[in-house]
Amino acid sequence: MPKRNATAAVIGAGDFIGSEIAKKFAAEGFSIYAGRRNGDKLAPLVQDIEAAGGEIHARSLDARKEEEVISFLNDADKHAPLEVCIFNVGANVNFPILDTTERVFRKVWEMACYSGFLAGREAARLMLPRGGGKIFFTGATASLRGGSGFAAFASAKFGLRAVAQAMARELGPKNIHVAHLIIDSGVDTAWVRERREQLWGKEALDNPDLLMPPSAVADSYWQLYQQPKSAWTFEMEIRPFGEKW
Repeated sequence: MPKRNATAAVIGAGDFIGSEIAKKFAAEGFSIYAGRRNGDKLAPLVQDIEAAGGEIHARSLDARKEEEVISFLNDADKHAPLEVCIFNVGANVNFPILDTTERVFRKVWEMACYSGFLAGREAARLMLPRGGGKIFFTGATASLRGGSGFAAFASAKFGLRAVAQAMARELGPKNIHVAHLIIDSGVDTAWVRERREQLWGKEALDNPDLLMPPSAVADSYWQLYQQPKSAWTFEMEIRPFGEKW
C-alpha cells in the first residue's frame, strides 16, 4: 500500500462503523490513531490492520474529557501530521420522556455533542497552522428529527450537527473540510439484527437491503476525503435503497 506521511484519528472506533473507517484509511496508507472508551476492545482492529500491512496506534479514550482528547490528538499529530479526524461516538438510547433521567440526558449530550465539540476544536487547532485538513462527524436520523423516545439522543445529535455546521462555515475558507454524515438506516450488526427480530419478528430480517454494511459507511467517508475543495460536501445522507424516508 502507498504510505502517507499523515495520520487519521478515529474517535469512537467501535466494532463496526468506526473500525471499518479505520481499516479503510489504513488501507489507503494513513497511520491510524484509534480511540474508544475501553481500549482493550481495539485488539481485533489492531490485528486486522497490522495483518494487512497497515499501521495503527490504539488506546483507551474517554472523549468527554478535554485533557484526554488533547493528549490523544497531539500524540497523533506528533507521530505524523494529523490530516483527518473522524468523530464517531454513538450514544443511541431510547427512553420514554418520563423515564429520561437528568443523568441520562446529560451523559448522552456529553457523549454525542460535547465530546464532538472537543474533538473538532482540538483537530482544528492542529490543522490550522498547516492550512488544511479534514474533520468529519457521524450523524444519524436523529440529527434531523426527534423520534418518540429519543429526546436525549436527538437533542445531542441536533447539537452536534450545529457544531459541525458552524465549524464548516468558519474553517472552510481556511482549507479545512468539515463534513457531517447522516446515517439514515440501521447498520448491519448482530445487535441491530437481534433488536429488529425482537421488535418485528424474524421476517424483519428477510430483506437484506434494509441494513447498511459498515464497510459502505467507510467508503462514504473516503469519498468525502477525496472531494476537491471546489466541490466540498458539508452534509451527506446515506441510506440503503430499501429504506423508507
